[in-house]
Amino acid sequence: MVAPPMELTAAGLARAIRDGEYTPREVVESTLDRIHDRNDRTNAFVTVTDELAREMADAAERAIEDGESLGPLHGVPVAIKDLSDVEGVRTTSGSALFEDRVADSDSPFVARLKAAGAVVVGKTNTPEFGLGTTTDNRVAGPTGTPFDPGRVSGGSSGGAGAALGDRLVPLAPGSDAGGSIRIPASFCGVYGLKPTFGLIPTVGRPNGFANDSPFTTNGPMARTVEDAAIAMDVMAGSHPRDPFSVPKRDDYRAAVDRPIDEMTIAYSPDMGTYPVDPDVREVLEDAVSAFERAGATVDAVDPELGHTKEEILNAYYTMATGRWQALIDDLEDQGFDPRGEDRDRLRPYLVDLIMDADEPTTRERHRAEIVRTHVFDGLQDLFERYDLLVTATLGTTAFPHGEEPAAIDGVEIESFRGWVLTQPYNLSGHPAASIPAGFVDGLPVGMQIAGERHADDDVVAASAAFERRRPWRDEYPQ
Repeated sequence: MVAPPMELTAAGLARAIRDGEYTPREVVESTLDRIHDRNDRTNAFVTVTDELAREMADAAERAIEDGESLGPLHGVPVAIKDLSDVEGVRTTSGSALFEDRVADSDSPFVARLKAAGAVVVGKTNTPEFGLGTTTDNRVAGPTGTPFDPGRVSGGSSGGAGAALGDRLVPLAPGSDAGGSIRIPASFCGVYGLKPTFGLIPTVGRPNGFANDSPFTTNGPMARTVEDAAIAMDVMAGSHPRDPFSVPKRDDYRAAVDRPIDEMTIAYSPDMGTYPVDPDVREVLEDAVSAFERAGATVDAVDPELGHTKEEILNAYYTMATGRWQALIDDLEDQGFDPRGEDRDRLRPYLVDLIMDADEPTTRERHRAEIVRTHVFDGLQDLFERYDLLVTATLGTTAFPHGEEPAAIDGVEIESFRGWVLTQPYNLSGHPAASIPAGFVDGLPVGMQIAGERHADDDVVAASAAFERRRPWRDEYPQ
């Protein structure tokens, strides 16, 4: 007898629907029931699209009855982060300014998911405008990890991570400008891949060139590597309205089954400069052996990025601040007054981060770009000798809401992002995934796997090989 929909992967649901074991409507009704029953635990969803989901499910059933060609995600429920548009559905971007805004078209990757047969069941929570490593806003409130809802789910794709970890949906894509896919993947015990920059298009307007720095990309999040690979195959590829988009050149689902016995892997839990909690480090030391059991060669290394963690983070902030301040200009162009009467409608964190920050000078930006170049060159030097670099995703496990860490293993850190090892790959554009590696006191630990630019298939192959030897699908809350 086929398992209940909540226990099936996206690939398993697609097979069950094709084989007639479930109808798309049965899957959607089961999914909606679970969302309504459990969303209060984590606050993963900000909007549930019951009517749209049923309409899409009914259309999927008619396609089966009419003998139409079925896409790889036909009838599979998917949740969309509330920064991305779904036609006819509100997109709040986590801001009270846009609490009632309804999108008039689909974001490009959403249109591709729909074309592949996916059924949109709702929008997942995000911090205001996606600016944050934890997820909280004035529209929907905070989102917690399913493993302990009193602790953060990460950000900015925190709703997506929580929805997956609580088995509300099998697919929930995220976006990543500094770790926003990988941070919640680590805290929520799921798989998240930040692809090579440009592989999944982003069509931004009014400034179509705003996405040049830091590198921001959409990417798949799922409970299994196979599901993420299928979503990558659907979402990836160039787009005529994204000047930075690149063609898809690999079959990511095929990479799931590829052996890694000829791969060389560099292992550095702290990336040579970041503090990592000893308990997290112990989990990683045990987990990394799975690559060796899969046949890969693993060497302990000390990457040379040319700068300390503080210098890298400062460069990231310098480059990001200019872009964030442009967001305020865009709000003004839309008729808001974020520096005046609408200021109190924004979260204080956002005000501090953007409006009370000094605008970077041309010289400061130039120096930040030099740091970025050094980071890029350091990674390129390493990838000339190794196929992959494995590190911690984060230096800590999920912490209670409102209690960002001020230190790790006795080392003082910047509390909002100092515990994150993800930004170097946003600066460089390399693909990087977070994969569940184990637990500390019942809280998930993420392992970060990064590869050469456009070698996303290698990251997928190694992730899948790890998953076969250390599966995690039975570890999720019931």
